[in-house]
Amino acid sequence: MAKLTPEEKLFRKLDQRVKKAIEEYRLIEDGDKVLIGLSGGKDSLALIELLGRRMRIFKPRFTVVAAHIIMTNIPYESDAEYLKNHAEQYGIPFVKYETSFDEATDHRKSPCFLCSWNRRKALFTVAKEQGCNKIALGHHQDDILQTLLMNITFQGAFSTMPPKLKMDKFDMTIIRPLALTPESELLQLAENQNYRKQKKNCPHEKTSHRSEVKAILKQLETLNPQARHSLWSSMNNIQYDYLPKSEL
Repeated sequence: MAKLTPEEKLFRKLDQRVKKAIEEYRLIEDGDKVLIGLSGGKDSLALIELLGRRMRIFKPRFTVVAAHIIMTNIPYESDAEYLKNHAEQYGIPFVKYETSFDEATDHRKSPCFLCSWNRRKALFTVAKEQGCNKIALGHHQDDILQTLLMNITFQGAFSTMPPKLKMDKFDMTIIRPLALTPESELLQLAENQNYRKQKKNCPHEKTSHRSEVKAILKQLETLNPQARHSLWSSMNNIQYDYLPKSEL
C-alpha cells in the first residue's frame, strides 16, 4: 500500500472529523438536499470540498447546492467566477444572490448582527427556491468556542452556535459539519489546496470583539493545551448543583 503524503493524511483527518460530526449530531440523513453558504473564506471553501467529495462516495446519500450571498452595501469584493468553478468541480451547482440591509432600521442591533442576519435570511430564501431542507455553514470548532466565551462575557448566557439547529419559523435546519474541526487544520488545508483569498473590507469588522476573544482562547490553550477540549466538554457537563440558584 502506498504511503500517504502529509496532504493526504490531513485531508483524511478532516474527513474523519466531518464524518464524526455528521454521525454524532445527525447532521445529514439520506435524501437531504443541503445548501452550503459559500462566503469565499477558507472555511466555506473547505466545506465545499469535504461535503462535495463525501456526497459522491459515502452514505448517507445527499445532494448539495452552493450559494454565494452578496451584500451590495458592504464593500466585500469576491470572485464569483472562482467560487463557481470551485463548487462545480465537485458537481455542486452554484447560485449567486444579491441583497442589502439598512443599519438605520434597528439601532439596538450592531451592523455586524444586521448584516449576518440578512445574509442568513437570504440563505433561507435560496434554500427554499432550491428545494433544500438544510443549510450548512462553515463555522469550525474555534468559532463555536469563541462564541461560547463571548456569550458568557457579553450576554450573560451559557450558549453558543450548536452543530445542529432546527429553525421552526423557516422550516429549515442549520448544520455545522466543521463543528469538531480546529481552525488550524483548515488553515493548513487552505495552504495545501492553494485556496484563493477573497478581498475583505468591511467597515464594521472592528466593532466586533471576536478577534480579542480569539486571542483569549489562544491564551487559555497556552495555560492548558487541553483547554479547547475542556471547554467543549463543559457544554455537556453542566453541574447544576454547583451553580448559584435564585430562591426568589
